[in-house]
Amino acid sequence: MKVVAENRRARYEYAIDDVFEAGIVLQGTEVKALRAGEGSIADSYAEVRGGEVWLVNANIPEFSHGNRFNHEPKRPRKLLLKAREISKFHGAIARKGMTLVPLSIFFNDRNRAKVELALAKGKQLHDKRAATKEREWQRDKARLMRDKG
Repeated sequence: MKVVAENRRARYEYAIDDVFEAGIVLQGTEVKALRAGEGSIADSYAEVRGGEVWLVNANIPEFSHGNRFNHEPKRPRKLLLKAREISKFHGAIARKGMTLVPLSIFFNDRNRAKVELALAKGKQLHDKRAATKEREWQRDKARLMRDKG
């Protein structure tokens, strides 16, 4: 599994409930740009529109060796999911106030581009502080165990 783009800030900003793997509809030059390791999903999100899920604001820069048929870098891209998963997303977003956050874009073992998508709820400031405190305590505990044995 080759990870191309990762949203590292998402795990800090959101409390993640469920993680799904979705296919993504790409044009040829987008695939080439991703294979070259270019792409960013730091500011992106996913939304349910018209019974389909779309990845919005993901940046896949134009392919350097592309021609006049090169792709638009920040266009919305359709995600491929089962109807049951889409209805689950729609219900969770409408009722519970959750959001769809892309965690990473990667190529699976069959060399297909996939998006790891999470159903998440935004954290409050005190939750972020507690998570930071817990992470630092785990780091200190591991350091003490390593040093003192």
